[in-house]
Amino acid sequence: MQFRYPDQTITVNMPDQPSLLVEIRARFRKGQGFALATINLDHLVKLRASASYRATYAAQDLIVADGNPIVWLSRIARRPVALVPGSDLLRPLLQLAADEAMPVAFYGSEPDVLAKAAQQLQAEIPTLRVVWTGAPEMGFDPTGTEAQTALQAMQAAGARVCIVSLSAPRQEAFAAFGQILTPQIGFCGFGAGLDFVAGQQIRAPVWMRKLALEWLWRALSAPRRLVPRYAACAAILPGQVAAALKQRVG
Repeated sequence: MQFRYPDQTITVNMPDQPSLLVEIRARFRKGQGFALATINLDHLVKLRASASYRATYAAQDLIVADGNPIVWLSRIARRPVALVPGSDLLRPLLQLAADEAMPVAFYGSEPDVLAKAAQQLQAEIPTLRVVWTGAPEMGFDPTGTEAQTALQAMQAAGARVCIVSLSAPRQEAFAAFGQILTPQIGFCGFGAGLDFVAGQQIRAPVWMRKLALEWLWRALSAPRRLVPRYAACAAILPGQVAAALKQRVG
């Protein structure tokens, strides 16, 4: 599945979770890092508006579908991909890191959230090694001095995987920057994934997720912030459907 713009083409190149984990295991064993992005409609809104974000997204070398609309669009285009939400991927990926003896770093969110998430996940996965955590200051520049210091610190701690818990577009920019400065580390942009583990945010019940209503749960939890976001997502859907149909014909 591709999302085409005049200056970039963004490709969902990992069709499902098993394929992604096979690819990540291979990279672990080669000593090769990666930048993993989880594309959704909000990202498409931002990609449409920002050339710099498109360039940043093009630097992500592994991309999965994080959102049912992306899956539906892929089916319309006859280039189907499976739903791979970052929150559902977090534990399988960390289990893989533990199995392969890959130390882990957490970056983003807040210090107490990172500490609680690390404690919970290490209790669930006893062989998991979280060797470094860090939370950025307000006004964080994902390619600035603070980011560089964080990357150097996690590299010095021996991290081979970094779970990035920031909002878009900062998490993708940080991952792309990290791939330049610390190319042996794999960066995974999972947004609120660690917040869910720590109980800082409550994820939608399973029945709502099965009905593709997780967006409604989130909108009701923070309407002032999220209702305008989801309205913008809805506004681009007709154009995205038309683009998917064009891919189908092509």
